[in-house]
Formats: sequence, structure tokens, C-alpha cells
Amino acid sequence: MIHLSVNINKIATLRNSRGGHTPDPVKAATDCERFGANGITVHPRPDERHIRYADVRAIRPLITTEFNIEGNPREQKFVDLVLETLPHQVTLVPDTLGQLTSDHGWDTIAHRDYLRQIIALFKQHGIRTSIFVNADERMVEGAADTGTDRIELYTESYAHHYTQNREQAIAPFVKAAQRAQQLGLGLNAGHDLSLQNLRYFAQHIPGLQEVSIGHALIADALYFGLENVVMMYQRELGK
Repeated sequence: MIHLSVNINKIATLRNSRGGHTPDPVKAATDCERFGANGITVHPRPDERHIRYADVRAIRPLITTEFNIEGNPREQKFVDLVLETLPHQVTLVPDTLGQLTSDHGWDTIAHRDYLRQIIALFKQHGIRTSIFVNADERMVEGAADTGTDRIELYTESYAHHYTQNREQAIAPFVKAAQRAQQLGLGLNAGHDLSLQNLRYFAQHIPGLQEVSIGHALIADALYFGLENVVMMYQRELGK
């Protein structure tokens, strides 16, 4: 079964644009769980332009499925938050300060020693680790050398090229997934997956365990409602 983890960052973005507490990302997290999501993802950034560190602390004790925190571990504030809240999974993303959204995976070869060190720290505290990587077999092989439990395939290029040639768009992801299986790595995926392209991706990627979806799902909820949309995405995953 492929798990759906709902990224609620955009709920917090909408709240922050007006101030106050509406919409409430804490309630959104528990509601998404109640509506059938298999987990909740948050990606706090240093400027707290969407999810705030206080949100993460408030959400953590309420999650009964899986809580996944994404972020750049080179930010000590992020590391401290993860070790304080002890999520089920931490996903390491090589964002730069002020970056609008994640747009590339780790160079797992160049940063191998650093990744080994930070992954070991999180695993010492019982936190499953995943690292964001491009659909590149060399980067997957490099990830295996870091000691990570899983990788998360960065799927923007698949989503961008899907309508032009979906077979060509998915080909490098199939190869990367197959290599991950050979190396014993768990497999997640995320970025720009949507109702339009999710089913094909899920049907063709071997060993896929989890997708993290935020922007498209929250945008769809404006038209269809949050409860309905969570179920719509689960149906695309074959549930």
C-alpha cells in the first residue's frame, strides 16, 4: 500500500497572509488524518513564512498516523526542532535560505560525509530518515552510502513532462526506483504530483511506499473540499 502524506504548508501560508488563526493548520492536520490521510508532512523554514515552529510543536502530539518533518539539516534550529519533537520521519532537503520551494535533490556523493553524520544523529534518536534526491542512479547509489533508511525522489521533472510524453518522463524514475530496491532503500516521492499524474506514477514505480503532496492537493480542495480531495488522492493511489 502506498501511503499518502498530506503537506499542510499551504494552509499555514493562507493563514499567515491575513494574520490570526484562520485557517488553522493544526486543525487541518488532524482533519486530514480523520479524512483518511496516512500521514502529515510539514516543511518549516527559518523565516516561518508558512509552517511555524510553534505549529510543529502543536501538531506533533495530535498525530496518530505518521508525522514527517522536511527541512535543511544545516540549519541548527531545524535540527533542534526535530530532536525535540521526534517525528516518525525526517526528510532532509538541501534548500537554500529564502528558497521559494524545493527544486533539487542532494548531491549524495559530494555531501556523503556530512549526510552520514547528520543521519546517524537522527537515527540515534529513533527517527526514520529520508533524503531528497533527483532521479539519478548515481545519486541513489550515493544515498545508500549515507546510511539513510529511505530516499524521496524529486518528481518535478516527471510532472513537468508528463503531458508531453509520460513514458519518457517516468523512465528515469523507474530506473532510480529499481536501483533503490536493489540497494535496500525505502522509497518515497514528492513535488508537483497531482490528480492528473499521480495514478500513472504510482502504477509504474516499483517499491513506492509514500507520496508527500501539498500544493496541488490544497489547491484542489478549494474546488472540491478537503475531505473529498483526500479521498480522491487515495483513489488515485488505488485505495
